[in-house]
Amino acid sequence: MKYVSPRQVIFPGDLVATSDESVEGAVYIDDGKYRASSVGLVEFRDNKIVVVPLEGSYRPKPGDVVIGYVTDVLASGWEVDVRAPLAAWLPVSEATAKYIDLEKTSLTSLLNIGDAVIAVVKDVDLTDEFPVMLTLREGERLGKIESGFVVELSPVKVPRVIGKKGSMISTISELGCDIIVGQNGRLWAKCPGPDAEFVLLQIIEKIDRESHVAGLTDRVKALVERYKTSAGSARQ
Repeated sequence: MKYVSPRQVIFPGDLVATSDESVEGAVYIDDGKYRASSVGLVEFRDNKIVVVPLEGSYRPKPGDVVIGYVTDVLASGWEVDVRAPLAAWLPVSEATAKYIDLEKTSLTSLLNIGDAVIAVVKDVDLTDEFPVMLTLREGERLGKIESGFVVELSPVKVPRVIGKKGSMISTISELGCDIIVGQNGRLWAKCPGPDAEFVLLQIIEKIDRESHVAGLTDRVKALVERYKTSAGSARQ
């Protein structure tokens, strides 16, 4: 038995369905019934009930692209904030393929406190002092951020920014911005001008605020089309 409907917003403890239904996402079983484990949005997909969380922290997984800020310089690497409850670090060996003589080279010459990096989660080991290991060597366009800007949104909204089969990020890219979306809820962008930057920030704020509201994709498309029309008129 189902207790929910598509696009319904539910809260922790709300009934979702009985245990004979196929349910996924932010749920737990209580006395033979599925209940929501966080604020979530109900979706029906291929005969399944999916509860998409609308709040929550980032949980690192190997292979995730993340955007982090260096918070400390260690003896053989850097501590990095990736918006996770687990400490993350970037060892020198994962930052560059070049040999670095730690006796002669100050690591601050490579990365210093406050620097932003685009990295990949290489490993997660809860027994380590720094459970999350990062790398800059296992993907394209990784490394220190030298230009553009970083904006944040809730990590659980990242799939909404990307959209089904990349539909949303494809629409956003029509602004002419170069964009990298981190799974930890940070997005890097470099836009052709301040007008495109402003519209991009509007869109990210809208997705963060209205991801549970029907018709979001159409509203984002309208913002992009309005910008493109305005930009086209300005060039004439």
